[in-house]
Amino acid sequence: MGFIMDGLDAEEYDRQYGDRELVGRILGYFRPEGRRMLLVSGALLSTSLLNTGLPIFISQSIDRVAADPSQRNLILALVGTILLGAFAWAFNALRQWQSATAIGNVTLRLREDAMDAVLRRDLSFYDSYPSGKIVSRVNSDTQAFSAVVTLTTDLMSQFLLVVLLVGYLFTVSSRLTLILLLLAPVIIATALGFRHLARKTITQSRRVNAEVSAHIQETVSGIRIAKTFRQEHSIYREFLGVNRRSYRINLITGYTFSSIFPLLSLLAGFGTTALVYFGILDAQVGGISAGTWFLFIQGMQMFWFPLTSIASFWSQFQLGLAAGERVFALIDDEPKVIQRDERVLPDIAGEICFERVDFRYTDKEQVLQDFSLTIHPGETLALVGHTGSGKSSIGKLIARFYEFQGGTIRIDGVDIRDLDLHDYHTRLGLVTQTPFLFDGYVRDNIRYGKPDASDEDVERSARLVGHGDWLKALPEGLDTAVGERGSALSMGQRQLVSLARVLLQDPSIFILDEATASVDPLTETLIQEGLDLVLADRTSIVIAHRLSTIRHADRIIALRNGEIIEEGNHETLLAQGGHYAELYNTYFRHQSLEYIEAAGQLLNGGA
Repeated sequence: MGFIMDGLDAEEYDRQYGDRELVGRILGYFRPEGRRMLLVSGALLSTSLLNTGLPIFISQSIDRVAADPSQRNLILALVGTILLGAFAWAFNALRQWQSATAIGNVTLRLREDAMDAVLRRDLSFYDSYPSGKIVSRVNSDTQAFSAVVTLTTDLMSQFLLVVLLVGYLFTVSSRLTLILLLLAPVIIATALGFRHLARKTITQSRRVNAEVSAHIQETVSGIRIAKTFRQEHSIYREFLGVNRRSYRINLITGYTFSSIFPLLSLLAGFGTTALVYFGILDAQVGGISAGTWFLFIQGMQMFWFPLTSIASFWSQFQLGLAAGERVFALIDDEPKVIQRDERVLPDIAGEICFERVDFRYTDKEQVLQDFSLTIHPGETLALVGHTGSGKSSIGKLIARFYEFQGGTIRIDGVDIRDLDLHDYHTRLGLVTQTPFLFDGYVRDNIRYGKPDASDEDVERSARLVGHGDWLKALPEGLDTAVGERGSALSMGQRQLVSLARVLLQDPSIFILDEATASVDPLTETLIQEGLDLVLADRTSIVIAHRLSTIRHADRIIALRNGEIIEEGNHETLLAQGGHYAELYNTYFRHQSLEYIEAAGQLLNGGA
């Protein structure tokens, strides 16, 4: 089995919980349902008493009718059986209804806590774990947890019934009852001994199923790129590998669970054979009546069912514990970004100071070391450099998306770790390299950073960007549906929506990771006009890819391997002929008006 389980290591935040600890956590979620569970317990006890009394009543009725087969005794037997059965059904229905409500409420709270834990995680969490696996924990694992609680109440009802019935059978025939009980410890021990293997196989099964979900989700999210590069067959081959591994592990899980039932049935068969043999001997000598023999046959069936079902229950119970373990591990994992205090700055001027900051994504990936930088209030700072130079990481640290390992970052002189994160993020505007829009309307996406904004404010912000000319291209204006991830809009339109969103939010600090995708000249002009509005009168950090933005920056920082190589304005750095000049000639020169005009003259001359 080992080679099949390869690659299914636990997530970094996973931890092992003991059964007692897990059960304690589960019971904690049931505390608000105390009254309802008390009602469930009463209904469960009533159902068990009635179900125990039913075969006892029938056995006594058999003996009574055998002694006096009168119509009165027959009617009493019939009416009593119907009434006992009806009351047992009614109390059982009450138990199931109330327990379903309680379990639904518990699952609701557990799923909400899991989602809250996911939302509290910093970006390093999402960098490390595929979204499909996270979805599996929040959705599938909480559902599996609820199923085991339902099974638990059902099995409790069965065992209570057995205890009551066995207690009565002892008063009728202690010898036959002892025969019935003889193999019970062996069956229970066998089933409980099965639990460790069950927990292991179920945990591995849920991990590989989460991998399948993650693969499918990633494929659907990136289907446009996959089709553009004709990678459908390659993706399908990768899926076959993941899916077949899931098939093998789930098959092993199925074999593991199915192997226990024949063994338990065989053990129960020995007990049944012994009971029948000694019961016939007692009946031949008149030791038991026909009614008593019926009672023992019924009791035998009622007795073996929960005992042989304990393995099935235990497998489901382990499934629920494994699912609960995964959910609680997600909830208990502490975010890496630590808020040490809850300081709120009344007004943010926008001074940002890096003081000998060390930062790495992993132990093997040092990005910034002993890094210092001061960004002045209201300054537009452009960060340029090759991929991996650290420019995006600086923006992420200012946004407080990651925790740095050494040094200090200060906002207006206050350690960024002491700021209230929620308040700080309301003062922070961000446009990512690939603008993300939520499924809905353009209006809703502009309002996203300021939910209480009026329709008039939303429209005003939209019209400030490019004088509102871009809205004419939208079929329904601000009420145009953007589609999933903004797929109904062009890349340029998504950037314009993102800029309108920031204008409406009016943040004190703005971080822009410019898109590398090219757009048509008209949209480029509209984007630049929108950017000029956003960058004005606020501290702005631009991870620059457009020459027009770089030229308008108050200061340019050229980075290499997490170090500041040069700084100054465009003309000064270009004249120095250093690292920035190299970057300019490689990435930006072709965007300049001089280059475009020279290229046009060359083409015209060639013509």
